Amino acid sequence: MDQDEVSERGVLTASDELWEAAVRQAAVISRLAALDSAGVTAVDAAADELGLSRRQVYVLLGRWRDGGGVVSDLLPGRSDGGRGGSRLPDDVEAIVRQVLHARYLTRQRRSVAAVCREITRLCRVRGLQVPSRGTVLRRVAQLDPVQSTQAREGRDAARTKSSAGGVPPEITQLLQQVQMDHTPVDVIVVDERQRLPIGRPYLTAAIDVASRCIMGLVVTLEAPSATSVGLCLARMATGKQAWLEQLGVEAVWPMSGKPHELYVDNASEFKSEALRRGCEQHGVALSYRPPGLPHFGGIVERVIGTMMGLVHDELPGTTFSNVTERGAYDSDGRAVLTMAELNAWLALAVACYHGQVHDGLGRTPAAVWFELAERDGTPGTVSNETAFLVDFLPVFRRTVSRSGFVIDHVQYYCDALKPWIARRDELGKLVLRRDPRDISRIWALDPDGTTYLAVPYRVLSRPPISIWEQQAAITRLRQQGRADVDEQALFATVAQMREITDTAAATTRKARRDRERRTSTPAADPNVLPVPAAPAVEMGMVRPFEVIEQW
Repeated sequence: MDQDEVSERGVLTASDELWEAAVRQAAVISRLAALDSAGVTAVDAAADELGLSRRQVYVLLGRWRDGGGVVSDLLPGRSDGGRGGSRLPDDVEAIVRQVLHARYLTRQRRSVAAVCREITRLCRVRGLQVPSRGTVLRRVAQLDPVQSTQAREGRDAARTKSSAGGVPPEITQLLQQVQMDHTPVDVIVVDERQRLPIGRPYLTAAIDVASRCIMGLVVTLEAPSATSVGLCLARMATGKQAWLEQLGVEAVWPMSGKPHELYVDNASEFKSEALRRGCEQHGVALSYRPPGLPHFGGIVERVIGTMMGLVHDELPGTTFSNVTERGAYDSDGRAVLTMAELNAWLALAVACYHGQVHDGLGRTPAAVWFELAERDGTPGTVSNETAFLVDFLPVFRRTVSRSGFVIDHVQYYCDALKPWIARRDELGKLVLRRDPRDISRIWALDPDGTTYLAVPYRVLSRPPISIWEQQAAITRLRQQGRADVDEQALFATVAQMREITDTAAATTRKARRDRERRTSTPAADPNVLPVPAAPAVEMGMVRPFEVIEQW
């Protein structure tokens, strides 16, 4: 049995545990193998990451380089095929290589079966042993996936396959790829009114891969969601000067534009219909990291890690990365920053980062941005931030009735719906979008699918509320035994809950957090995307980011 057949069997027979371990090792070993020279420092770092000895890492690296650079090369108990590696005679091996080059790696895209037939013919003509089909398949699998695709399908097809070999594709243009990710911020924030702790917020960050410029930041009190992604995209795609002025920050952040590709992990908020449809609407390709290759998202993860390190060093109220690191530090007692002040501090930190030399680039991110912008043109921005954001809000489908639309026991109506109501029997279900932070209006996509109509509450005297308040009110009504929830009871319950929250805010962290979420509800004007105002932050509070390691 030759090495190829052994490896093929390994793929099929390895246990899930062994296979997953080999996948994890492959993510690290493939990076190591890509280096010109795998020195002791790099090998020791890989050993620490994998929990192995230096000698074991060298063994895995040798297997990876001697084999085809595939996961099965790292499975334990794998036969090495003898001292020479391959068991095929040299003249048979030469025929296989010749046929693959002359017949498989061509734009005619011949099948493996056709390649096997030609190899069989040439071997028989020369009186040589015919290799098995499995052996040929193994040789095909060992071909460089990018070069193979380019030879068979062309350069454009190869560009989308660049990630298949374990190495992220090369990014050379502004906004060609933007990576986005979330993280809890390692700091306790306080409420605006009493300056008492309300907990850790969440950060959503986006970074341009080509220039390493940070394209957008959004800080929320809600866990990551499709809305967080939409808010970050809207911040990214529009000019930031007005937002910086509202924060009271004197800083320059000129990097804006709509990405060609949004590159994210496989979290649920990145797989929502709202995000998918919004990206399709604006021509943004939505791509996901390959499973088992976490370094593909390493650029955004590295900058987020650097930002959290800066938070640990500079901000009072930090929680550090874990309990052990925090020790006896009183994060709640030392917390002083509100959400608005944290936003302002982060904006200043980003401005400093753009002006610092990046270790991987050898220049500042800002310099690379302007150089690429001069070469390829400045990326286009979005003029109406709210209209852009609407395309990324959660989607609902409802039929229009004589009284408008009903979503979660709340009625929405305006006179502009009258022509739709007259045609309601032929329209069917219409697409609606709603901002979870403020459900006082919805956006209804008109029947021809071109524009959105802002539709407010049917009862205009109702206060703006968030989806979290609405859901809590419905839960409370159910607990009270209300089989049917009507709109009047829902808003009355929200009012009671707000009164309880305001009374308890002095003593309860959750109450203060809930009140802060409510007071940051967006304004009802559908043409304005509100941004909370913040006091100016001294430039001295911000220290430039540490050097960010190149992945």
